[in-house]
Amino acid sequence: MLFLYNILVYITGFFLKIAALFNDKLKLFVEGRKIVFDVLTKNIRADDKVIWFHIASLGEFEQGLPLIEQAKKGFPDHKILVTFFSPSGYEVKKNTPVAHVVCYLPLDTASNATRFLEAVRPRLAIFVKYEFWPNYLSALKRKSIPTLLVSGIFRENQAFFHWYGSFMRKSLQTFNHFFVQNESSKLLLEHIGFGNTTVSGDTRFDRVEEILHRDNTLKFLEGFVGDNLCFVAGSTWPEDEKLIVDYINKDIKKNIKYIIAPHTVQPSSIQKLRENIHKKTVLYSEKEEKNISDYDVFIVDTIGILTKIYSYATIAYVGGGMGSTGLHNTLEPAVFGIPVIIGKNYKGFVEAEQLVALGGILSVSTKGEFSSTLNHLLENQSDLYDAGQKNKAFINKNKGAKIQIGYYIRKLLE
Repeated sequence: MLFLYNILVYITGFFLKIAALFNDKLKLFVEGRKIVFDVLTKNIRADDKVIWFHIASLGEFEQGLPLIEQAKKGFPDHKILVTFFSPSGYEVKKNTPVAHVVCYLPLDTASNATRFLEAVRPRLAIFVKYEFWPNYLSALKRKSIPTLLVSGIFRENQAFFHWYGSFMRKSLQTFNHFFVQNESSKLLLEHIGFGNTTVSGDTRFDRVEEILHRDNTLKFLEGFVGDNLCFVAGSTWPEDEKLIVDYINKDIKKNIKYIIAPHTVQPSSIQKLRENIHKKTVLYSEKEEKNISDYDVFIVDTIGILTKIYSYATIAYVGGGMGSTGLHNTLEPAVFGIPVIIGKNYKGFVEAEQLVALGGILSVSTKGEFSSTLNHLLENQSDLYDAGQKNKAFINKNKGAKIQIGYYIRKLLE
């Protein structure tokens, strides 16, 4: 089975190089991996002590961030290496100050895995949530390098739990310990013989809770919002924006400001969104040229500031749920103790399911439902407050995973 897997990886690598000629994202994927070993040779010396975090993409980076920061602070004599699989994570976080070295993870071939570990020589490897690469895991086990899975989540439909999954189950033997998000993940692992598990929860709760203790000030937004109510729509897709734009265009209220932070900030997409809005609209890129307090709608045509923007919201909408792209992070606005509205497609997003059941997140399916939900919250302050408090309490209840995991890491490295 490993032989077939390795053939598939090589075939995939070949076709990725061809596809990269026609796709910008795949070009980043391929080109970025060409320089990995040069980056490692330049930045990691033979006597360096390295803690290696591997992350799939941007969401998993946010998940791992509390542990990365904790490791950097707790082990100042170690270098922190962060590897990404996806360009959407690497391109945004390649210059993050929390790590000493950031690069792509080379494709999972036996030779790449051996060469990578010889270059890095990590004292500890930490995989965030998932990313089970058989050749890397096998090489880690051969070299007896302690390996952890953190914020792991397992489901019955994964190969590990089926008759044909023996090949992948063998990869799990590499992990010294599994820190999983829920009891069902723990039971699934125990069912196939892995008792080295702890239900520590999701480190994303620690990540978002830390947001409250940071400076979230954006002076220009203070000028835009003023004393008005503020509706923030974050990480929106066209399917989400249809609901929001329709409401904005029909709204006759005078005391509410709208902020839209689209997932895609390409100029053509931003221009199309702007043209569909009938109220006075200003872009982030224009904020220095205009008196933005005179405008009703603020479109964020940049990335990296959405978390701070949520701190100005009275009510938030999180995109991705009206289409099939996948719901974005609902915890970031929820931590500010405000109600969150999402689209209809949220099944499988555990925290969203739980918060919908609690009443802190409200799901809508149509323009009419969106309009009535938003109007109800704006007109009923007690319901608005209660929904926000349910979100805040949920996060407070679930934080603390980094403490458990941090204690285990310290025992391994000291």
